[in-house]
Amino acid sequence: MTEPNVPTAAQQPSSPQPAGPETNPHLQRGTLGVADIVFFVAAAAAPLTVMAGVAPLAILFGGIGAPAAYVGVGVLLCLFAVGFTAMTPYIRNAGAFYSYIARGLGRPAGLGAALLALFSYNALQIGVFGAFGFFSAATANDLLGVDLPWPVYAFAGIAVVWFLGFRSINFGAKVLAALLIAETAILLLLAGAILVKGGANGLALDSFAPSNVFTSKMSGPLGLSVAAFIGFEATAIYREEARDPDRTVPRATYLAVGFLGLFYTFIVWVIIQAFGSDQVVKAAAQNPAEMFFTAMTRYVGGWATDLQRILIVTSLLAALLSFHNAITRYAYALSAERVAPAVLGRVHPRHGSPWIAGIAQSALAVVVVAVFAATGVHPYNQFFLWVNTPGVVGILVLQALAAFAVVAFFRRNPATRGEGRLRTLVAPAAGGILLTVTTGLVCKRLDLFTGAGPVVNWTLAALTPALFLTGAFYALHVRRTRPDVYAKLATTDIN
Repeated sequence: MTEPNVPTAAQQPSSPQPAGPETNPHLQRGTLGVADIVFFVAAAAAPLTVMAGVAPLAILFGGIGAPAAYVGVGVLLCLFAVGFTAMTPYIRNAGAFYSYIARGLGRPAGLGAALLALFSYNALQIGVFGAFGFFSAATANDLLGVDLPWPVYAFAGIAVVWFLGFRSINFGAKVLAALLIAETAILLLLAGAILVKGGANGLALDSFAPSNVFTSKMSGPLGLSVAAFIGFEATAIYREEARDPDRTVPRATYLAVGFLGLFYTFIVWVIIQAFGSDQVVKAAAQNPAEMFFTAMTRYVGGWATDLQRILIVTSLLAALLSFHNAITRYAYALSAERVAPAVLGRVHPRHGSPWIAGIAQSALAVVVVAVFAATGVHPYNQFFLWVNTPGVVGILVLQALAAFAVVAFFRRNPATRGEGRLRTLVAPAAGGILLTVTTGLVCKRLDLFTGAGPVVNWTLAALTPALFLTGAFYALHVRRTRPDVYAKLATTDIN
């Protein structure tokens, strides 16, 4: 169905109505610069946790060519970013995937994307509380001799994340900046020590040799490396709070994916040098969870290993806060469009945060953590991996849909014909096709993410189309019962 999109026309704001004198219908405007947004989205990726917890598996499954997988995914997401940022000036609200897909592929697809995005970001955020509880309990036990069950730390983490999300976005940006710098610094310290000492057998670039890159074993690392970038696309969510968003959001998007791609590739290559090309796969097979800690102790010292354990916990905390902020701003945007309860759009008069949405998201996290804790599942191997996995699949599907939405949007809007074909057709079409293939690859190797059998894996994968279709059918219901609301979907202008 063709739906009118007039990207240059000002739309009548549909901000949620204040419920009383204590509420404010707008987030803090002009608060975040490029660096602030980069900190938010890079922190969501949890670079230290991804490197220490997942990169050894990429090496185990893909061999010494694993660094090339991170290069490849980085290039793929740059293609996505080209189209994503080309469309950014025409999207005037904080709906991100929802708004882009609705304006390109139609309102039913947009609401399907909205429901899928809310689920995916919640799955990613809430699942990480399992990892947070697991690593916090282990670190406190190892370093302090404090033996408490993991749910205690998970519930404490929920409280801390709620408080930081409740405070102003500027305050949250400063916290994330400090945490991201710390986890990046510890990895660079390790890398520097390995380079200075020349690794195990001297430094080599054989990781990038075609014979080690273009092999059938690379499907595993490609699937795992995709998850390492999850969250970078959330730059558009902070549009209302960004300074000069037409410039800030695209720059932050490129910087985030560029930083993550180069940083991941470098660190994975360096850890291979630490053990040597001939021994690194064996080291990964023996104990992948301890691989980075072993290297840190060997090349830097035990004190740095202890610090690294602490920083993994703070890395997870940073990811939790970043996802929490993304979720609450999605809820805020959908409230402005009148397809989510108006109460979720309430903004705190002092801190400028969507505080009711924050309470709702934190309450959901409490319930899910409590349920999994009561069932006695392992907080990492089951809770974290099983809850996170459908979130990863969902975000990949949303990225692919957004890429195709860019193509459709520019083809259907004559007023945008001045934009170059590379940005509006070639790059987003290529990105959409490659993201679709990547999504299929991830679903095919879902066992790498979950460690579970086919029944669990297919059940988790089926959540994505089920949620998308539910949202799309809900849009059709809105069109039939509230045509005025339907007509304004994805058009709310926040500027």
